[in-house]
Amino acid sequence: MAKIKPFKAVTYNPDKFKDLSNLVCPPYDVISASQQDYYHEVHANNFIHLLLRRDSNKYQRAGNLFRSWITDQILIQDDLPAIYFYVQDYNIKGEKKTRLGFIALLRLGDKSSPVFAHENTRREATDDRLKLIREVNANLSPIFVVSRDKKRVIQRIYDRYIKDTQPLISVKDNEKTLHKLWKINSPEVLDLLQSSMQNEDVFIADGHHRYQVSCTYRDEMKQRLGDKFSEDSSFNYTLSYFTNTDNRGLLILPIHRLLKLEKSIDLNKFLLKLKDYFDVEEVKDKTRFFFLMEKGGRTEHVLGMYKDKKYWLLRLKNIKILDKLISDRPKEYRSLDVSILNYIILKNTLNLDIEKQDYLKYSPHADEFIQAADDNPLNMVFFLNPVKIEQIIDVALGGNKMPPKSTYFYPKVLSGLVINKHEEI
Repeated sequence: MAKIKPFKAVTYNPDKFKDLSNLVCPPYDVISASQQDYYHEVHANNFIHLLLRRDSNKYQRAGNLFRSWITDQILIQDDLPAIYFYVQDYNIKGEKKTRLGFIALLRLGDKSSPVFAHENTRREATDDRLKLIREVNANLSPIFVVSRDKKRVIQRIYDRYIKDTQPLISVKDNEKTLHKLWKINSPEVLDLLQSSMQNEDVFIADGHHRYQVSCTYRDEMKQRLGDKFSEDSSFNYTLSYFTNTDNRGLLILPIHRLLKLEKSIDLNKFLLKLKDYFDVEEVKDKTRFFFLMEKGGRTEHVLGMYKDKKYWLLRLKNIKILDKLISDRPKEYRSLDVSILNYIILKNTLNLDIEKQDYLKYSPHADEFIQAADDNPLNMVFFLNPVKIEQIIDVALGGNKMPPKSTYFYPKVLSGLVINKHEEI
């Protein structure tokens, strides 16, 4: 049910740049302040100068810079439309993994071909990206979508057409992930990809704000162009990375929570309250704590907690507890570990407003928050197991949204490999 098509990508000029390692960067929304400093300083043509500028009038400056880079042939546009096969080789906990996918244009969803989302968007984030796309008139980085790929088309194309050929681009990022990109413009392969995706539901994994911005920009262009706007217009599509739900390559990391308390709490009384809902077990060894948490998460709902240099496992006693506390939400939502944290611990036990959550910080890096809790007695950490891909699909198919910061797909898709430049206005 998804409509995709090839496009004439804008890329860094290979005659000017043989090595892209100092030119590409992660998606804008995972770049920390220190990383922002690094990417701004590492190279004058690093993609962050378009994607995430820091100066005044940054959106207009990004637009002017994008056009000047094209004029100066720092960036060049392909002559023929293509789809780009994308392979990422990465390591996690000492295990080598490979994720296969491709980059193409995805038709923005409508009733006949919906694009399913699982996350709510925030106004300030969509406003930021909307101001940028108005100035550059391009999708600077792709959204990330998944499908079940029932006929294993992605794997078949890799085995038959990609595996034994040299990539167009090969670059290793700062996390040691190797990114490889191949250009596909064979009519046979393009037809196979396009026809196979017509039978697939697609789900946004990352990039909900960019997808919403593309829809808003499409509506603006439709109103602006009037009769000149066609259904096949580039504004009706957005740049997208596609992969499948094959768990050999698809990895979802947990996003942990650092809670900043307004005042100190009596930890013993707090633990006593938690025992109304959880079996509470202190685990002294950090390695064993995370092992038990991951193991338990395969068959039951287990949260982790850290405070005063101590670890606790919180095993939910009865899932039916959530039927009363979250009675206005569907079963798929109630059964999420992050919902258990939000409603039982943050709202019901600590009496916090779970709609605001300005008292929380989020990160997939547990050690970062453990250190923060050691540094400040008002900090405590809650650890989560990763959301399963089928949970995401179930929530999205039901027309529902997950709580904020529920998923972290890894590795991220690099920004700066390919750009989708919209037609001239």
